[in-house]
This record gives sequence, structure tokens and C-alpha cells, in this order.
Amino acid sequence: MKNLLSDNIRYRWFSALLVVLLMTVGNARAEFNVQQSEIFDNEPPVIKDLLMRANVLVSNEEDIDAAWNAANMYCQAARHGSAEAVYRLGMLYAFGRGVPEHLDYAANLFGIASSHGHYEAQQMLETIQIKTSATPPCVVGDVVPEKASMPITTLVEVAPEIDQYIANLPKNKRWVLRLVNSISKWYKVDEKLVLSIISVESNFENVATSNKNAQGLMQLIPDTAERFNVKNAYNATQNIKGGVAYLRWLLAYFKGDVTLAVAAYNAGEGAVNKYKGIPPYPETKQYVKKVQARYPFKTHAYDSNITEPSPVFKSGKFKVRA
Repeated sequence: MKNLLSDNIRYRWFSALLVVLLMTVGNARAEFNVQQSEIFDNEPPVIKDLLMRANVLVSNEEDIDAAWNAANMYCQAARHGSAEAVYRLGMLYAFGRGVPEHLDYAANLFGIASSHGHYEAQQMLETIQIKTSATPPCVVGDVVPEKASMPITTLVEVAPEIDQYIANLPKNKRWVLRLVNSISKWYKVDEKLVLSIISVESNFENVATSNKNAQGLMQLIPDTAERFNVKNAYNATQNIKGGVAYLRWLLAYFKGDVTLAVAAYNAGEGAVNKYKGIPPYPETKQYVKKVQARYPFKTHAYDSNITEPSPVFKSGKFKVRA
């Protein structure tokens, strides 16, 4: 990885300051919170200025060129040796914002940032693995990044009720759609199912917290967050990755049965095993009805290599209906 950079740039990578957690690209806002200010304050003035200007641009959903201009600034900061800029540029390539979606570029950028101790870059490498040595030319040379050919599109061919729900989603929540679209593809889980769960779990409120301490968009309880390596459940990217990873596991565990997977997402797989179907909890029954009203499909493709199926399948005693 380091051989991809010139000796001068490589030297600056090793001399760059280590950085810590920050808001993800999809969750960025023009305002800076205390955590972001501290991160930017750790950077030299030139890099700090570029990161702050790019952070404002990347939160602009109105201007289709804003994310590309932010990418250009991240490229400049990356050439100055900022691991933070490399990570953020990787996020733009991972989600196809401003620049074309390019998972090889994203993976290698996460690899570079990760080598400098960037925690979120390390997390992203668990999902997007390095397969080639491809690196954006703008990181190693003074050139502008390529521009995405068209704006991000939203959902097509969705189930009627979730389609109507998404159509009425306020503008300030629509940034979540882009994250779900990309992360669902990475984990091979139908984005319609993920969106249906988010709509019921949190109504697309990123800071939602339940009375049982379920947190964020996909309402992860602390045990589930820890199980799927989510350090900050209010970080939208981490939350969706953890929730979708859990959903993928449940689909494999229940052999593609959506009803059982959805019930387990609410009540836990242990409860579904115990009752050999939807647990007789009013909350869970209502939850399954709401999700399935928006996602009416009963089966979903699954990867049998992820986990052994539920032991109840061996007895053939599952009752999908409560």
C-alpha cells in the first residue's frame, strides 16, 4: 500500500497526526460539534481549513457539484498527509458521492487511513475489503478527481407502502437513503426490507433512543451493537452496518424466512426459537405487522455459510404465525 505513494508523500503519511472518530460523510452537517472541532484542531492550519470547507460542502444536498468540490479538497488535504482526509475521500468513493462509486479506491483509501490508526477506516475495511492496488490519481498527483456522471438516484420498484413512506420523507432525512442503498448492496440484503425496518424502528431519526436503550436509526441495543462491532450507535454508517449485518445473520439463521427474521430483530432469535415462531408479545406482533405491511415479501435470499440454521429447523416445528 505504501509503495503506491511517492517517497515524499509517504514520509508525510508517517509524520501525520493520528486521528479519532468523527461523523461520517452521510451524516455530516454544516455545524461543527465539539468532537469535530477537536479533530480539526489536531490538523495543521492548511489541512484544517480544507477539511472544514469540505465538511460544509459535503452536507449540501442541493448542489450536485458540492460533493465533488469536497472530494477535490479531500484530495488536496490527502496529499498534505491527512489520514482524516483520506478516510473521508474513501467514504465519497464508497457511496458514489460527487465521484463515481469505486469500491477498490475506497478500500485502498481506508487501508491507508487505517495504517495511521483511523478507527472508522478500520471499521470500513471489515465491509469493503482490499482487492487491488487501485488508488485515486488525485491522491498521488496534483489533479482533480473524476466527477460522478449523474446525481444519486433513489429507490425504484419498491413495495407500495414503503414507496409512499419514502416519497413523503422530509428532505432533512433523505440522506439516509443513500447510506441504506450502498450498505444494503454490500451485505446483499434488500434495501426495501432495511428501509421498512428503519421506518418502524426510528422513523429515520438518527438520534432516536427507546426506553430499552435501543439506539439510532436501526435501534441497536448495546449487546447487539457490541456483537456487530458498532462503537457508536448514533453514527449513521456504523448503525446501519450493524443493523444490516444482524439482519443478514438472522436471514441466514432462519433460512430466508422474513417473518421469523423480522420477529427476531425485535425480540431476539432466542425468543423466536423458544416459541417456535413469532413470540406472543403484543409489541413484537404489532412490530411484525407494521414491517410486513411495508415489506410484504415472505422469503429472502440468504448465505448458508454465515451461520448454522436455527436448531428448531431440525425438528420441523417452526410456526411462522403466532
